[in-house]
Amino acid sequence: MFEIVVLIVACVIIIQLLVARLFLSGSDHSQYDSPEHLPATAREEPSLEHGQVAKLIGAWKDTGGASGSRPRGRGRLRQVRNRMDQMAENLDFEGKIFPVDVNGVDSEWVIAPGSKPNKRILYVHGGGFVAGSSKSHRPITSELARRLGASVLAINYRLMPENTRKDSIEDCRTAYKWILKNGPDGESPAKVMVMAGDSAGGNLVLSTAAWARDQEIQKADIVIALSPVTDVSWSSPSIKSNRASDIMLGSSLGQIGRIPRSISLWFAWIFNRTTPNNPEVSPLFGRLSGLPPTLIHASSSEMLFDDCKRYVNKANDSGSEAVLGVWPLMIHVWHIFVGSVPEAKEAFDNIEEFVNSHIAD
Repeated sequence: MFEIVVLIVACVIIIQLLVARLFLSGSDHSQYDSPEHLPATAREEPSLEHGQVAKLIGAWKDTGGASGSRPRGRGRLRQVRNRMDQMAENLDFEGKIFPVDVNGVDSEWVIAPGSKPNKRILYVHGGGFVAGSSKSHRPITSELARRLGASVLAINYRLMPENTRKDSIEDCRTAYKWILKNGPDGESPAKVMVMAGDSAGGNLVLSTAAWARDQEIQKADIVIALSPVTDVSWSSPSIKSNRASDIMLGSSLGQIGRIPRSISLWFAWIFNRTTPNNPEVSPLFGRLSGLPPTLIHASSSEMLFDDCKRYVNKANDSGSEAVLGVWPLMIHVWHIFVGSVPEAKEAFDNIEEFVNSHIAD
């Protein structure tokens, strides 16, 4: 009897391993680990201001928040969501922010003095698909509006676990079709169209850009992705190698690198409710030809660095224009601290230069 149980268990394990290898992992993208990309900054060490922010984030993640408590489950999720929204409470912004319903998707317009109504940016926030909002990312959206003279539409796509990954994808597609025909002053066509997002939002932006290409509708003029997730099969080397150096994601996403990949692939399948190699959730696995000019920023010390490098190298190899801006030793999506961290200002200088080199006012 014992031998039969052992045999059954062994068969189940073998089947799980085969399914993970044959159906969940997808093609090998290690050929896109090169070429390397030069840093976009002359800095060799982080600024003192960045060090202070990194220390505060590390302390908050260690203690579970200002109260020192660490709730679990939904309580922890509420705490994270509230904490992210608090990051924008003292925002100094001379423009105006007002809500708008985008065919059922709760959103807001961020308008700086001089923002052009027909020069538009669709912004998709990060937060691991479970947190974040248009409010939490106002430091980024307001800076984009000010720098680029554009009207920024920041959407609140449906979050997990209350909703599915498919819901977030559909909300981004709905918003993209809407913003092509609607501006802050009402219905009018977009003359300049930019898509931007960070982390999970960067994933959704890259996925939406490929979808728009395949739909044969107006493509974005520019795509900007800040530290995006491009591969939810978690196959890139930095997922493990940068676990200790990633202050923001190391304590959460870092757990993926601690378990066998065959098991993490099953978790990814369950979490996304689709195979991890589906290009809708892993843009790296899709066709990357015929895409808009794309700028990606990443820190060389974050876990998603090789995700970004592989995407850029594959896109260029496929005939699309893609540029990777690399900053050493930065926290994940350091751009959100543009009011206090000089490297964030440098990153926005780079974004402004890239956009202006492709779009003439």
